[in-house]
Amino acid sequence: MTAFCLALPLAAQADEKISIALDWTLNTNHVGLVAARDLGYYAEAGLDVDILPYTDSASTALLAAGATDFAYMTALGFLNARASGADLVALWATMQHETGRLVYNSENEGITRPADLSGKIYAGFGSAWEAALIGTMIKADGGSPEFDTVTLGTGAYEALASGAVDFTLEVATWEGVNSEILGRKQSHFDYSDYGVPDQQNGYIGTRPELLAEQPEMVTAFMKATQRGYAWAADHPQEAAALMIAAGDFPNAALVEGSMKAIVDGNYLRDGDTPVGAIDRARLERMVGFLAENGVLKGADGAPVADLGDLSTWYNQDWMTE
Repeated sequence: MTAFCLALPLAAQADEKISIALDWTLNTNHVGLVAARDLGYYAEAGLDVDILPYTDSASTALLAAGATDFAYMTALGFLNARASGADLVALWATMQHETGRLVYNSENEGITRPADLSGKIYAGFGSAWEAALIGTMIKADGGSPEFDTVTLGTGAYEALASGAVDFTLEVATWEGVNSEILGRKQSHFDYSDYGVPDQQNGYIGTRPELLAEQPEMVTAFMKATQRGYAWAADHPQEAAALMIAAGDFPNAALVEGSMKAIVDGNYLRDGDTPVGAIDRARLERMVGFLAENGVLKGADGAPVADLGDLSTWYNQDWMTE
């Protein structure tokens, strides 16, 4: 029986079952995963990939606990996990530039620059990163980093639209597109224009032991994933259709507009940079910024200042294999 199985062509053998946990509900950040699965790239690589739906458990926690083989992670989620001692390694970065931005109502005459945010009301999401981010932007523009915060989560966007709050943060390629569809008149400030390092986002990672024990599987998965994202970058309309078919999206125009914004904004592909490439310099700058502002915490909950050799935090050997 063994000899017979070994004689079978690769396509006739059972695909290796692996899984990846998502960082949030399915959205266009995950488009390459869906494309690689639904266009058969994973199958061609001999893989049966289960894209696990988002739960209340963070994808970093699921990965660290061994409940999944890979995880899609926000930049902040990954960096916080590493700082706290989680043994994770990044293999990939989806967005080549920061997609987040600070937004306010265009008709609010009291806001024309970040310094004007002093004393205003911010609709937030409950993370330490937000205070460091906004405070840095205000100070860089010569203002006093003092503002009131109400934690509203996704309700922040309705509050901003109604005028109940003065400003919030959004992802340009999702909430920003949705605001345009709804006809909301909003203006924005880019973080990197006011003292905050530009960063990559949307890390895909695994555990070092899996990378060491199954390098061929990791390489096969990552190359197929890269192929999926590269296809999406070249075919945004078709990629949007794949996403709409794969998920429960009440507004198809939002998915289509998001894919257009991602491609037009050079988020997936920036010049000759390979899709998914991690920029060590930007990673180090953001880690330094977060550490200096006390955002990154150790396992004991205390801020971590010295994070050691960051080269161990990521590995892209699969790109050259």
